[in-house]
Amino acid sequence: ALVSSRMAANDGEEDATVSLVDVLEEDEELENEASAVLGGSDSEKCSYPEGYVKRQALYACNTCTPKGGEPAGICLACSYKCHEGHDLFELYTKRNFRCDCGNDKFGEMECKLFADKENVNSGNKYSHNFFGLYCTCDRPYPDPEDEVPDEMIQCIVCEDWFHGRHLGCVVPDCVELQEMICQSCMNKTPFLWNYAAHIEGNVVIFFSASILHLQIFSMKISARFSFKKREINVSVQVNGTSACKRKHQEETEGSSEEGSCSGCRLREMKASGRSQTLQGAVFWPSAWRTKLCTCADCKILYADAGVSFLMDEMDTVLAYENKGKSTEQAEQAGGAEGRDPLMSALNNLNRVQQLEIIHEYNDMKTELKDYLQRFAAEGKVVTPEDIRHFFEQQQSRKRRRANAGQYYCS
Repeated sequence: ALVSSRMAANDGEEDATVSLVDVLEEDEELENEASAVLGGSDSEKCSYPEGYVKRQALYACNTCTPKGGEPAGICLACSYKCHEGHDLFELYTKRNFRCDCGNDKFGEMECKLFADKENVNSGNKYSHNFFGLYCTCDRPYPDPEDEVPDEMIQCIVCEDWFHGRHLGCVVPDCVELQEMICQSCMNKTPFLWNYAAHIEGNVVIFFSASILHLQIFSMKISARFSFKKREINVSVQVNGTSACKRKHQEETEGSSEEGSCSGCRLREMKASGRSQTLQGAVFWPSAWRTKLCTCADCKILYADAGVSFLMDEMDTVLAYENKGKSTEQAEQAGGAEGRDPLMSALNNLNRVQQLEIIHEYNDMKTELKDYLQRFAAEGKVVTPEDIRHFFEQQQSRKRRRANAGQYYCS
C-alpha cells in the first residue's frame, strides 16, 4: 500500500480497540525512514551553488530531456519548482553530482531557483538511469512487460539498479545491513576480489519497489510527498527486520586500529593464496569498508580506479539517510522533551474521543491513498500544491456534510 493503514477497532470486540496514539506511534518510524532521502536534500533551494554535492536526491526530466537527447539530472528543489507536472524519473541518490537544471541541455528553459549556471557540468557522470532504464536488461522500472516479481538492488560503485535475478549470483538471505557491488564493477576494480575472498559474512540489504515517502507535520494542512521508485526505499527493508539495524558508530567501533597498520593488507591477502570465484555480484557485510587497506600505494590504487570514495565513511547511503532522519527529527521536535504536541494532546482525550478521531483519520488515509494512486500510476511527483488541493477538498466536503446535517425546529 502507498500509505500504511490498519483497522482502528474490530466491530463488537471492545478489547481489540487501538487508539490513534498507538496508530501514529507505530507509523512514525516508517514515516521517518521514508523521509530520510528527502530530508538529506534541500526542497527549497537549488543545490547548484554547493558544487558537486557528495550525495543528494536526484531526478531526471523525461519531458525536458527525453531519450535520444543528452542525459541530465536535477536536484530535489528543482523537481518541485522548475519541473512541476513533468514526467520525472526518480534516481534516488547519486554521489558527486551538480544540478543541471536550466543549463544548455534544457534549451531555452531557465532554472527558476538559480539561473546563473555554467553551460555544462563536466564533472557529472550519467548512465541509462537518466532515461528511466536500469539493470543489465536495460529495462524501465517498474516494467509493465515483466511479470516476474523481483527486487532492485543498487551497486554502490556504478549506482545502477539491478534485478536480483540478473546479478549472476544467489542473493543471500540475511538480516545485516550491507552493500553490493555488481560483477562489472568488480571486474573494473579487480583488487576487490581479494577482499571478497577474505571478508566473510556477506549479507544483503533489500529495497522495496515503489514507495510513497510521506511526511505530515502534526496533522496540519501542510505536508510534503514524493514518490520513490527503485531502490528506492526511503524505508529500508532489511529482509523484513528492523531490530537488527545497527548504528554506524557501533559497526565501526574498534576498527580504527586496523586501518592504521603500517603494512599493506592487500599485499598480504594476495600472498595468502586464498581465492574468490570471479563471477557474480558481491554482497559486503556492515563496516566492510573499514577493512580496506589505506596505505599510500592502495590510496593511489583506489584513485586510479575511481573508487576513492570507498574510504569515506560518510559516502554510504546509510550515512546519508541517517543525516536525513536527523534533519527531519530536528524539524519535528517540539513540546516537552521534543514530544509532538499532537501526541500529547491525544493522550489527554478520553477513549470515545480517540475512537471518533480514529475513524476520521482512517477515512482521510483511505481517501488520500486513492488520490495519490493516480499520481503513482502516471509516475509523477506529488507537489505541495497537490496536497493543499487535497486538503481543501477535504475541508469543503466536511463543510457540506456539516451543513447538510443541520435541522431546525418549527
